[in-house]
Amino acid sequence: MTGSAMDLRKIEETAPALVSLYKSAGVSLRKHGLEGGRAAVYLVLDYSGSMRPYYEDGSVQALADRVLGLSAHLDADGRVPVVFFSTEVDALEEVSLAAHAGRVTEIAAGLGHMGKTAYHAAMDAVIDHYLDSGSAAPALVVFQTDGGPVNKLAAEKYLCKAARLPLFWQFIGFGNTRSTQFDFLRRLDELPVPGKRPVDNAGYFHAGADPGAVADSVLYDHLVAEFPAWLAAARAAGIVRA
Repeated sequence: MTGSAMDLRKIEETAPALVSLYKSAGVSLRKHGLEGGRAAVYLVLDYSGSMRPYYEDGSVQALADRVLGLSAHLDADGRVPVVFFSTEVDALEEVSLAAHAGRVTEIAAGLGHMGKTAYHAAMDAVIDHYLDSGSAAPALVVFQTDGGPVNKLAAEKYLCKAARLPLFWQFIGFGNTRSTQFDFLRRLDELPVPGKRPVDNAGYFHAGADPGAVADSVLYDHLVAEFPAWLAAARAAGIVRA
C-alpha cells in the first residue's frame, strides 16, 4: 500500500492547524520505513492528580494534536480514541481532526476527581475497544503517564496478555527524568521474550519535565522508532495478519 491514509489536501481542508505536524510525522514515518503503512492509533492519557499542571499548561492537548497528525498518515477515519485514566477509566472519548482544537483540555475539564495511576484499567479499556472494533489492523497505542502504576503486577500481566494481540504500546513519561517513578516503565520495556511474552510489544521514552518543548521531529521519531521491529516480529509470530 502506498501513500498516506489521508493526503495533505484533506488535512489542509479539515485541520489546517495540524499541517506542520502532519508533515513532520510523515518525515519520521519515511525514515523508519513505515510510509504507506496502516495502523489504528490510540491515545491513553494519565488523569491522576499530579498531572494537573500538564493539562493546565497545554502539554496534554499538544500531545493529542501531535498524535492526530501522526494518525492521519496511518488511519483514514480521522479520529483517535482517547482513554483518560486514573484510579479507573475516567472517560473513553474520540478526538477528531475536524474538531481537535482544545478538545482534550475540554474533556478533562468535565471529568471529576483526579485519582491515582492504574495502568491496567486503561490497558483493559484499549484491549476491549480494539476487540470490539473488529479490526484486524495493527494498532499503535500512545500511552502517556507521569508516574508508576498503583498495581505493578496487574500492569505487567496486562502487557504480557496483550502481547498476543496486534497492539504495540508506546509509553511516554512526563516529568523529572531522574524520578524513580519511571523505573517500572523501563523494566516493562525490557520484559523478556519469549519468557514473559511472545514478542516485545512495548517501547518507552521520557519527554521530560517540559514535554511541549520536545521538537515535533524528535517526538515522532520516538513514537514510531520501535514500531517496525514489533510489526516484523508480530507478523512472523502470526499475531499481525493484516
